[in-house]
Amino acid sequence: MAIDALTAQRLQAMHEEGFVLLRGVLNGRQINELHSAIDALQPQHWDYTGLVDHYKCVFNRDPLWLPYLDVPGVIELAEACLGADCHVIGQTAWRCHPGFIGGDLHQDYQVMELPESLLADPAFRMPMQICTAHLFLDRIDAELAPTCVIPGSHRAGRPPAEGERDWRGRTAQPVLCEAGDVLFFRSDLWHAGSRNRTTDRIRYLLQVHYDRRMVAQKFSPYLSWRFDPDVIAAATPRQRRLLGDHEPAEYD
Repeated sequence: MAIDALTAQRLQAMHEEGFVLLRGVLNGRQINELHSAIDALQPQHWDYTGLVDHYKCVFNRDPLWLPYLDVPGVIELAEACLGADCHVIGQTAWRCHPGFIGGDLHQDYQVMELPESLLADPAFRMPMQICTAHLFLDRIDAELAPTCVIPGSHRAGRPPAEGERDWRGRTAQPVLCEAGDVLFFRSDLWHAGSRNRTTDRIRYLLQVHYDRRMVAQKFSPYLSWRFDPDVIAAATPRQRRLLGDHEPAEYD
């Protein structure tokens, strides 16, 4: 699959650092639209509210969310990392209120544990299986619950141990950015959430998980899952593929 020079540069960063920050992806209209759309959400199924409001599979609630599955610049990187037939396993909206605690250093998914000596070899590249896009809808400073990452830690070949705070002497760095920026990272990168230390600001975030074609899609509530017909009718061919409308393959 041919990719442009900017996507190639970002793909290289994904292999070397495990993440890349895409600047100015969303415009002011989109940011305002998503703020309003998240404020209008009501809990369903496994959603929860409190210090953090967490809404799962929002793409299935209104066609409004569909364009945020394949935002220009983001979708090209997702396809470069995971293949032109990649799909999504989630689109989640968040509001993190003052007092939100965050999360400890972790990986989202490690496909297999490998010796760090192998991953240190520049001739070896561990293929990506799942990647996540954080679409930030507010200016993220050190007080507003920034996501923290340890550059290069996907090459540890394992998840962090309990209480572990650094990898090869590198500690987690906060990703400080503007509203409309997107943090794109691989699932084996060591990363953490942090506290909302403000007294009057909410961190709004839209999160999209992309994965390879042969990683199963997992839409809660699973056995009772149904696509909204209005959403499917409004989806473009690429968006339908991202939602699972694939060409037949070996295991179909």
